[in-house]
Amino acid sequence: MSEESCRADVWLWRARFFKTRSIAARYVEEGRVRITRAGTEGRLDKPSRVLKRGDDLVFALGGRLIAIRISAFGDRRGPPAEARGLYTPLDAATDP
Repeated sequence: MSEESCRADVWLWRARFFKTRSIAARYVEEGRVRITRAGTEGRLDKPSRVLKRGDDLVFALGGRLIAIRISAFGDRRGPPAEARGLYTPLDAATDP
């Protein structure tokens, strides 16, 4: 995998949205993550789907709706401060 892309399950785990990679993979397999890339919306259906910088993800987790834009991939699952640098929150109220 290049530095310009990453598997969906790996990225969600590295960004610390899920405690384990297998939980992230199951969440993706259940079709619970929506992706917007270049104006085209869809659902992630496989954990091996490639995410790219600039992709927008939307999913519900813990009773909250999470909308983010991928800004980096990272080399590891680091501390929370490092994980927050992998994405930018999207404000649904001001986003067109």
